Amino acid sequence: MNGASREALAAARESLDALTDNTSVDAAKLAEELAAVTALLQREVSLRRVLTDPSQPGEARAELAGRLLRGQVGGETVDLISGMVRARWSQSRDLVDSAEELANIADLTAAQRSGDLDDVEDELFRFGRIVASDKELRAALTNRSASASAKRQLLHSLLGGKARPATERVVTRLVTQPRGRSLEEGLESLSKLAAERRERMVAVVTSAVPLSDRQKQRLGDALAKIYGRPMHLNLDVDPTVLGGIAVRVGDEVINGTISERLEEASRRMAG
Repeated sequence: MNGASREALAAARESLDALTDNTSVDAAKLAEELAAVTALLQREVSLRRVLTDPSQPGEARAELAGRLLRGQVGGETVDLISGMVRARWSQSRDLVDSAEELANIADLTAAQRSGDLDDVEDELFRFGRIVASDKELRAALTNRSASASAKRQLLHSLLGGKARPATERVVTRLVTQPRGRSLEEGLESLSKLAAERRERMVAVVTSAVPLSDRQKQRLGDALAKIYGRPMHLNLDVDPTVLGGIAVRVGDEVINGTISERLEEASRRMAG
């Protein structure tokens, strides 16, 4: 994926992260709906070409996507896809690849919330090893003449009740909709996404005014250095903090706001 498509995917992933940082959003349902949109875009070549046509205004493409999807999927999915088609893409196929990647990330996010992400990453690795060592299984899973239903049943017999639900879902999507990829390539890609998600930490940052790009970069770098892991910043603006910033990473709060300092000074004076 090159140029404009790479930038569009990065923006879409940021939107997905911001959305799923809200725990009220059902990440597994979001993944299912994004997967359905992926299948639609894969099937309807003319539609995805219209939705990525650079000669049409981005807002017009977004409105078309909204009309097509509204009532079929939830509002969060409509917003994500509308944002994606509003962006520029180097080629129409990149939109399909990106929608599928968002579906997989949403499923991995669901696993992360339930505390299963480490297990999912391990199960993807072990499944890849099993496929590599079993030629008959690999042939059955990659047989182009076999129906998607038959492959789904085979995978359920192998993974159902033995692997985490997210593992079964992402592997089933890969096998039933390979879209030109080898099974090994697809499993490696899923493993990389799981590793990225496992290493990701979220910092909720509250400031009196919006941070500049330079400030966000410096803060992200500083937090990554402190915690030893990449850091995603979830930004919030609250004028009542008066100045400075407050940062929450998990249960830990780093408070550097003026209001906090004033409250601390008042407590000392009262004491």
